[in-house]
Amino acid sequence: MNILYKNSKAIIPEGIIIPCFKDSVKNTYSINNLSIDIPTERLKNKKLFEGKKLETYTNCFIQNNEYVEVMLVGLGEKEKLTQRNYKKAIGKAYRQLKSKKVSSIGVYLNGIVNAVSCNYTIAKNTVQAILIADYNFDDYKTEKKEDKLKEVTLILDNINEDFINGFDEGIIVGNNITVSRELTNQPANVLTPTELSNRVIKLGEKSGFDVEIYDYDKIKELKMEAYLSVARASSEPPKFIIMRYHGNPGGETLGFVGKGLTYDAGGLSIKPTKGMSTMKCDMGGAGDVIGAMCAVAQSKLKVNLIAVVAACENMLGGNSYKPGDIIGSMGGKTIYIGNTDAEGRLTLIDAVHYIINHEKVDKVVDIATLTGSVVAALGTVCTLSVSNNDEFSDKMNKSFDESGEYVCRMPVFEEYYELLKHPEADLTNIPDRPGSITAGLFIEKFVGDIPWIHLDIAGTSYLSKKKDYMSSGAAGVGVAPLYHLAKNMAN
Repeated sequence: MNILYKNSKAIIPEGIIIPCFKDSVKNTYSINNLSIDIPTERLKNKKLFEGKKLETYTNCFIQNNEYVEVMLVGLGEKEKLTQRNYKKAIGKAYRQLKSKKVSSIGVYLNGIVNAVSCNYTIAKNTVQAILIADYNFDDYKTEKKEDKLKEVTLILDNINEDFINGFDEGIIVGNNITVSRELTNQPANVLTPTELSNRVIKLGEKSGFDVEIYDYDKIKELKMEAYLSVARASSEPPKFIIMRYHGNPGGETLGFVGKGLTYDAGGLSIKPTKGMSTMKCDMGGAGDVIGAMCAVAQSKLKVNLIAVVAACENMLGGNSYKPGDIIGSMGGKTIYIGNTDAEGRLTLIDAVHYIINHEKVDKVVDIATLTGSVVAALGTVCTLSVSNNDEFSDKMNKSFDESGEYVCRMPVFEEYYELLKHPEADLTNIPDRPGSITAGLFIEKFVGDIPWIHLDIAGTSYLSKKKDYMSSGAAGVGVAPLYHLAKNMAN
């Protein structure tokens, strides 16, 4: 499916999306020689369409003996419009109109751009909404539905440089949200740590960043004992993936660390079958940093970015690490294993220690499907953050705002650090509640003094069923905020 932009005199698509603010629906819209007359008062009086948030109305017009499907979609009150709700509205309308088997869709933006005066943001969010709504994971369907839609056009008469820049960025970020979703949706029998590393190499070649893969011997040489403890029961060897992009030689370097459990059975603290069935998604953090790295490199941002993923499986076997074990770590601290299903933080601490001490990054963000308790705290719509630096955290919050995603920074009190201690080791991998916060603070013990942010996406990274304008499965949350963080730090 091709996405482009044209003015209203150059196109009559088979389907047209017209976004409207509440009580601001025009009576007539003109596209090329097509005059679309909207019975505004009738729709309002019968409460069929008033422009309320996410409200839709569809009608069919005949032009030159051709049918044109027109869909109105409500944005609600102009003063309350958010990027998130705009993308929901466009995505919802797109999915509904696509289901009518049209071959081309136009999104009429003249009224919206004139109302909000932000060509860049409208272009970016329109494109991203379309790409996100269009994605559906069907790689393994032997009989696939025919996709009749071939082209989507953003319709705007006054196309300027801001609009084009927003369009181009929306394409790059939207496509790489899909990269994250596609990787995370792959079944674990296909996307092993080795296969993940091979795909990252290809993505690096395509996008313009360097990739280095450490195998078991190198990981062992680096004394990543916590990471290897998690990986050792699986017949699939671990792969430590390093991605490097140098867009600002001599400048500071940003680091991303993504949790890369390509499958998590829980180890000897085994999950129930229902809990294991979606554990291919436990590498959602890895998918996000890979997608963000691709977007940064493709955009040629003037920033230095290094991302790492400690990829492995957490399985059961005679060589499994066990509850009650005391293990070491690359950072030198000892850890009491209270539960082998609290494994993600063990891989992350070695990856975080590595990226700080070997790659010499100046700031670091780790992102992970880390705790079930985050859902109890924030539900499935908001990502949780823990940070040791107010300024860096504020930049992350701004990046989430620019992406139309939610994040909530958790408070940290000195008493929480006491919960990390264990009488037989330096730390325990299952500190007491609040579990999402103390899990983050466990990682912080391996950070040192540099600015750090932990993002827990366990509630937001995966949809069990279709929601809003997204299909079920991996959501790709985090890709856009990580990209915008890098962009905001670029020179």
